[in-house]
Amino acid sequence: MAEYTITLTDAEDKALRYVALDPQDWIDNAVHNRCRQAIDQIYAEEVERMTNDPEVDSIPANKEQVVLAAGIQSAAERVAAAEADTETV
Repeated sequence: MAEYTITLTDAEDKALRYVALDPQDWIDNAVHNRCRQAIDQIYAEEVERMTNDPEVDSIPANKEQVVLAAGIQSAAERVAAAEADTETV
């Protein structure tokens, strides 16, 4: 399990407290919701890939299991690959 920490300036903290009853809850909810969206996207792409693969005879229903088994690149890996491609052109 990963943990992340952020640091806000005093102005950012004041602004967040202006719009959020509990800043920590707001941050947690925002991050968990973005992760849920990414899980849904990865799951849909993997189900499509597995559906089109004649060697796959079953598709797990558990989204987390599919995401963890997916052979995908992180955003940082995709950006690095794209930058490497533009350098070779």
